[in-house]
Amino acid sequence: MSSPIVGELIDLLSLERLEENLFRGQSRDIGTRYVFGGQVLGQALSAAQQTVGSDRLVHSLHAYFLRAGDIEAPIVYEVDRARDGKSFSVRRVVAIQHGQPIFNFSASFQVAEEGVEHQMTMPHVPMPEDLPAPVQLSMEELEHIPVKRRRWLNRKGPFEFRYVSPRDDVHRPKLPPYQQIWFRLVDRAPDSEILHRAMLAYASDFHLIGTAMFPHGMSYLQNNVMVASLDHALWFHRPVRVDEWLLYSCDSPTAQGSRGFSRGMIYTRDGVLVASTAQEGLIRLLPETAE
Repeated sequence: MSSPIVGELIDLLSLERLEENLFRGQSRDIGTRYVFGGQVLGQALSAAQQTVGSDRLVHSLHAYFLRAGDIEAPIVYEVDRARDGKSFSVRRVVAIQHGQPIFNFSASFQVAEEGVEHQMTMPHVPMPEDLPAPVQLSMEELEHIPVKRRRWLNRKGPFEFRYVSPRDDVHRPKLPPYQQIWFRLVDRAPDSEILHRAMLAYASDFHLIGTAMFPHGMSYLQNNVMVASLDHALWFHRPVRVDEWLLYSCDSPTAQGSRGFSRGMIYTRDGVLVASTAQEGLIRLLPETAE
């Protein structure tokens, strides 16, 4: 591993242990107004995993985002050891900032065992090396984007993306509610299944809410759109490496009541289904305001 950006992500997910069941994580400004939801997901999973034996890996997690996180302050994670059975362990986590809970999380961990297997087939899409890198917006286009959102576009994050279908986030047309995106870390990461699952939790928060906006021609770059994650679920099916190309196949069956619901399936380039996601997000139209 040579990329400092990947090192920063690993450090972000490596929490400080304050007490037996109490951990502290730092916040990172990645260009969003509040703490990125994937950061809290990955850190909460890291906290829970540290209270479970290394022979048990997370197979599912469910979370609710209660309050917006402050990017200028650390987050404390309090772990409740709800159950330790012969095969499964369950943990509940509360993330706290400024004395208030901002996030509730539960996860289940399992000892590896054999059983029946099947999976849905990966969609037939071009391979990532056959797709162009995302086009950077011109200075003229950036001038028409709210200042608060420009930092997100100008940042270089730990993941690279390749979009199967061309996209225009500035002048978004109305599109069917689905998309496929290849993604991977920009550099290699240590050989730790625990670490790779925490990093996948981080990355799984990208693109889900955006899929629910496609049929309405809406974009997170609009000044009159408020978007936020409300809840998030993630199931791990098989071993995964996020420093190798993964396909995120997302769809949105419905949107209503200022809420959009999206699902995702994550495949290796060989077509192995490694994880599935589901999320409901707030999509609220606001009056046009000056920046």
